[in-house]
Amino acid sequence: MIDNVLNMNEQEAREYIAQYLMSLKLTEKQYQNIEEELAKWNSRVELANSKGAFDLKTKAEKEVEKLKTKKNTLKTEIDDLKSSIESMQKQIPTLSARERSVDPDLLEQELIIASGYMPGEEEKAQANRTFKEMEKTMSLDNDLAELKAKMQKL
Repeated sequence: MIDNVLNMNEQEAREYIAQYLMSLKLTEKQYQNIEEELAKWNSRVELANSKGAFDLKTKAEKEVEKLKTKKNTLKTEIDDLKSSIESMQKQIPTLSARERSVDPDLLEQELIIASGYMPGEEEKAQANRTFKEMEKTMSLDNDLAELKAKMQKL
């Protein structure tokens, strides 16, 4: 029984868990049927006992024991399925987060395109940014020089 879905994508994991849920529901239905069958055979044991039919009582008791064994097996299987489902459901947020991670190269290319360049023109975009920075610095230096000149006149 695999209860680790970390090697799947989120959609595959959800489908896988859904299969476990269907299996759980079918097993629970079988368990319910066994309980009904067990009640029927217990009443047959009581009936055979009250009528003094000891050979029928023995056969009915054997059937009750078989059903009890089956019931216990199904109960264990139900518990295992519930545990596995719970474990897998706890892993879903990890899968969601992993799928939402950002591809830095793709993001860089999208930013380059958004700034008006084509993919592959990274150097041109970087040179343009450097020139703009230099122009801004030059403008600030000129503004500072003008301000100093005005201050000296006063």
